[in-house]
Amino acid sequence: MQGLKVKLEFWNRPRITRRSLLFTLGYCLVLSTTLSSCSQPQNTAQQTTVSPDSTEKKSEQPTTNQKVLRVVRSKQLTALASLEKKGILEKRLASLGYKVEWPEFLAGPQQLEALNAGGLDIASTAESPPIFSQAAGVPLVYLAANSTDGKAISLLVPVNSPVKKVKDLKGKKVAFQKASIGHYLLLRALEKEGLKLTDVESVFLPPPDANAAFSQNKVDAWFIWEPFVTRNEQKKVGRILIDGGNGLRDTNNYYSTTRKFYQENPEVIKVFLEELQKEQVWAKNHPKELAQILAPVTQVDAPTLEVMHSKYDFALVPITEQIIQKQQEVADKWFSLGLIPKKVNVRDGFLTPEEYAKITPSEVLTKK
Repeated sequence: MQGLKVKLEFWNRPRITRRSLLFTLGYCLVLSTTLSSCSQPQNTAQQTTVSPDSTEKKSEQPTTNQKVLRVVRSKQLTALASLEKKGILEKRLASLGYKVEWPEFLAGPQQLEALNAGGLDIASTAESPPIFSQAAGVPLVYLAANSTDGKAISLLVPVNSPVKKVKDLKGKKVAFQKASIGHYLLLRALEKEGLKLTDVESVFLPPPDANAAFSQNKVDAWFIWEPFVTRNEQKKVGRILIDGGNGLRDTNNYYSTTRKFYQENPEVIKVFLEELQKEQVWAKNHPKELAQILAPVTQVDAPTLEVMHSKYDFALVPITEQIIQKQQEVADKWFSLGLIPKKVNVRDGFLTPEEYAKITPSEVLTKK
């Protein structure tokens, strides 16, 4: 209405000249063009702000019907890493309408945080992260159990440290990722010597921060996994006090997901476990080839990778009642120490034997 009023006033004005009329019409045309261009900058920016290689990557983008499987990138140099490198899983799942992504995380606890937040679909951790996750109310599912790989986790001390045995750590600073296998094995190692976790000063640090603290002698020991162990040995920064072998480690590693993802994607999980099993067998039988494949992506030379890989068993194992009971023992231990807020029934996260039979490779199920 205001615009109409202005126009009426304009046409009712006396003494309108041809010159003033042309000027006014020209001004309105300019104003109209300016307003029109100002109303579109946001959309224009969205259309033109693209990456230089967007044309090349356009064909790689998922279609509206394509789904994404996010599997954790292996930082522990296992067969999962070579599975990613070979692209085998991507080929298998493409026919089911999935693409595969491999996000990377510092350690197990961070993986399960992402799992709960929807940023990861399949995690690979030791025994403790799933328990802490269950204690936090995450509807987690244990998809498969893997070998213990105890020798791949070690308690490091500085190369010139006076510490000669675990008992010597009493009153000293020990670094590890909280709720990780390092946390659990430190507890086990201390208890074997008649000590408690409270007999050492626990320093909770994720691996990169712990690595820096250890190299600067800010901590007296560090419980960590490969490749940190071998790298510190090679640099003559640290030496192994003990490792998780010889019975110290009595638990398994696990692949896990959320209950929702398991219920909605059983066929995808089945394919993943099938390909993982095949790659585990291949990795165990081809150590040199495995090292050559992973050397460029890990920036670790092949001979060193062979040493690291020799510490892994590369084996999926069937989930048995014994495995479930051991996981429950660990959960009860963490609760008794006050490190989780409530008692956890780990069985809530395990499937039934019938459900496992549908997703687990047959050669794994027949193992004893």
